Parts: sequence; structure tokens; C-alpha cells
Amino acid sequence: MSWSINEVARASGVTSRTLRHYHAIGLLEPAWTADGGRRYYEQEQLLRLQRILLLRELGLGLDAIGEVLAAQDGAGAVDVLRRHRAWLLAERDRLDRLVATVESTMTTLEKGGTMTANSMFAGFEQNPYEEEARSRWGDLAIDDTTARTRGWSADQAELARSGFGAAVAALRTLSADGVPDDDARAQEVVDDHYRWVCLFWTPGRDAYRGLAGLYVDDDRFRQNIGQGDDALVAYLRDAMMAYADARLR
Repeated sequence: MSWSINEVARASGVTSRTLRHYHAIGLLEPAWTADGGRRYYEQEQLLRLQRILLLRELGLGLDAIGEVLAAQDGAGAVDVLRRHRAWLLAERDRLDRLVATVESTMTTLEKGGTMTANSMFAGFEQNPYEEEARSRWGDLAIDDTTARTRGWSADQAELARSGFGAAVAALRTLSADGVPDDDARAQEVVDDHYRWVCLFWTPGRDAYRGLAGLYVDDDRFRQNIGQGDDALVAYLRDAMMAYADARLR
């Protein structure tokens, strides 16, 4: 069974123009194209479109979505959707906690009451590494990072949300394919990672090498990045080391 581009647009809420754009950038190829250029889609393409929309809902940009999909292409559709479901449920739980805090605040204010500080900020995510970061790099560096984030453009904010995950996903694929960590393809991905880091601070060679080592040596970073795949984290470290030696001072 196949669906025309107009039928897919009506069913998904994605405009025909957007579907044509997805085709042009290689994100969603139609199953086939009829005489006259009309695009048609089958179930495989609709499943891919669903994945694209799920990742878009999670805040990823199109470049990041493409890299995630490329990394996932070897997995079964159900396994991929199961992971997306877990992400969405976690995001729903986070938003539910924030909604509960806002509703509690509204109710308390309407009744003329007061809230404790803990209850007022329940559900807001805190950076668990901030105190350690201030101790390690100093208040000035952390405050500079905070000031930088306030001045982000929309593109920079998008890179901040999705840049790290996209780089890790791309490196996972390269590592699995046996691409050396100093290969141009891996170094191009690490350049994306470095640009992501530079949103927050601008490390030189030694600092970037130190960050690379921290990813492996600190259990928290290694587990968070690799999700059990220590070889991937080591690949990221080695690729960062090669990048620092070749391009940074």
C-alpha cells in the first residue's frame, strides 16, 4: 500500500513542502516517484517519518536527527521505537513534575498562603556538577558560561540541545565501522563537538585533552556518555586527543 505526498501531509500534519525538503536533504526518501514527479510513500517511509517527528519533539535539529537515524538504521523498528518511547516517557514525567509545581503555586497563592523554598522549586532540574565545576575551574569561568548562554541565538540554542548527542551518535557509527579515531570523518564529528563545547567555554589544547580524559576517567561521565559502551567513550577520548594535537594550541 502506498500514499501520495498529499495524503501523507494530511495524515501527519507535515506540509508537502516540508516533505519535499526532507527528501531534498536526504532525510526522508519517498518509496518511489511517479511520472510528473509526484512522490509516494509506503509503510517503511511512514515509520521513518514518525521517528523524525518523535526526535523533533525531543528538540533535535534536522542535522542531529539525520545522524541519529543513521546510527539507528541497523536496529529493528520496534527496538528503535522502544527507545523513543522511553525518552518520551521521561520527558512527560519531567513536564508532569513542573506542572504539579506550578499548580501547587497557583493554589497556594489563591488561598493567600506561602510555600517553602523546596516546594516552590520542586521538579526544576539542577546541574549536579555546578558546585564541583566552580571548585575545579572557579566562579569566574562558570559565571562566564552562564552569561554566554543568555546571549545564544536560536541556532546556538539548538546546537546546545542536540550537539553533544548528535556527535556521540555519529561517532558510535564510525567506531562500529572500524573508522580510525584520527580519520577525517571522525575528526569532522569532533569538530562539531568542539563547537558545542565552545558554546559554554573555549578550551585550548591542554584543556580539551583534559576534558577528553575526564570523559573516560570519571565514572559519571563515562556511564552517562557510553550507556555501558566503554569502548565508545574511549573512541571519543582518542578522537578528541587527536583533534587537540592537530588543531588546538
